[in-house]
Amino acid sequence: MASLTSPTFTTNTRCLQRPQNSQSPSQQPRLSQRPELNRRHFISQTASLSSLPLLSPLILNPQQANAAAEDSLSEWERVYLPIDPGVVLLDIAFVPDDTNHGFLLGTRQTIMETKDAGNTWVQRSIPSAEDEDFNYRFNSISFKGKEGWIVGKPAILLYTADSGETWERIPLSAQLPGDMVYIKATGEKSAEMVTDEGAIYITSNRGYNWRAAVQESVSATLNRTVSSGISGASYYTGTFNTVNRSPNGNYVAVSSRGNFYLTWEPGQAFWQPHNRAIARRIQNMGWRGDGGLWLLVRGGGLYLSKGTGISEEFEEIPVQSRGFGILDVGYRSKEEAWAAGGSGILLRTTNGGKTWTRDKAADNIAANLYSVKFIDDKKGFVLGNDGVLLRYLG
Repeated sequence: MASLTSPTFTTNTRCLQRPQNSQSPSQQPRLSQRPELNRRHFISQTASLSSLPLLSPLILNPQQANAAAEDSLSEWERVYLPIDPGVVLLDIAFVPDDTNHGFLLGTRQTIMETKDAGNTWVQRSIPSAEDEDFNYRFNSISFKGKEGWIVGKPAILLYTADSGETWERIPLSAQLPGDMVYIKATGEKSAEMVTDEGAIYITSNRGYNWRAAVQESVSATLNRTVSSGISGASYYTGTFNTVNRSPNGNYVAVSSRGNFYLTWEPGQAFWQPHNRAIARRIQNMGWRGDGGLWLLVRGGGLYLSKGTGISEEFEEIPVQSRGFGILDVGYRSKEEAWAAGGSGILLRTTNGGKTWTRDKAADNIAANLYSVKFIDDKKGFVLGNDGVLLRYLG
C-alpha cells in the first residue's frame, strides 16, 4: 500500500501588488350618429389602431432587433475582459465580507479583480511568479471570511489574510503527488487541497503544515481493487479529469479516460472507485442542490442519480444539446440549475433537473463554456475559453 507523504511548508512573504402620440380631440375620427354604422366604424378603427404596435418592430434595424430578441430570451450578459483572447477562465470567487469584491482566475498567469460585483475587471500581477520563467495556470480559488487561497500549475500556493489586498506565496514540498487542481477554505487559517492524483491535504495553521487525509494514492487503491471488477482500471493514467466537492465535504472525481469515477467522504482512508452504468465515457460529475449527483457524458448526455448522496444508479434526462457536449452544471438553488457546454450551449432547469430548456443568448458566442459558478442565488457566472465571461442577471 502506497502512502501519501504529509509535506511541511513555510511562509514566503512575496506579495501580489495592486495595479493602479396622442391626438387632440379635433384630430380624432368622428363616429356616425347611426347606431349600426357607429358600431362598424368603431370596430374598424379599433382594429386599425390595435395593429400598429404589431407593425412597429419592423422599423428596428437588424442589430436592434437581434439585441431585443436576445434580451428577451436570456438571463445572462457577456462581460468583456481586458485580457488576451486565448485565455481560458477556470475559477471565480468573492470575498464573503464584501460580495462586490471578487477574483477571476485563468491560464496564462491570469488573475483579475472586481470591486463592483463583476461588472468590470482589472488585471492583478504576481511579482513572485513573474520573477520566474513559468507561465502559471491558476486552477482554483476559495475564500472564508477575509482569508483566501489560490492554487495553480506548475505548483504554486498563494494565501491572503486581508481579502486579497496582499497575497503571500507559500512554498510546497517537492514530493507533492500530482498537480494541485482544487482548494477549499474551510475555516480560520484552514483549507483542504486536492491534487489530480487524488491526494487530499488539510492545513489548520495557514499552510505551514499539511496533513494527508487520504492514506493511499488512487493508483494504489486501483491496484488493490482491480480484481474486484472496476472496469477500465487497468488503463488508469493516474490522474483525475475533474473533481468536485459537495458542501458537506464529499468529493466525486472522474478518471482521466472517463471510464469510471471515484468518491471520497471525510474519514475514509482511500477513494472508492465506481463502475459507470452508462456506455459512453464520463465527461464530468458534480453535486445537485438536493445532495444527489449529476453526470455528463461525452456527446451531450446528462444523467441524474436516483435519490440523494453517493449512488451508482442513474437515469438519463433528455436535453436539447444540439449534439454539443455539456461540460458543467451549476445549481442556483435546489430546483434551478444551469448547464453549459460546447459552442455556447446554455440550458436551464427549474425543477431540479427533470426537464431542461435552452437559452439561445450564447448561440452566437464562438467559445466553449467550461464552468458554471453561483456565488449565491443572485450572483452567478459562466466561464469559457477565449476570455468569455457571462454574468447572471436574474
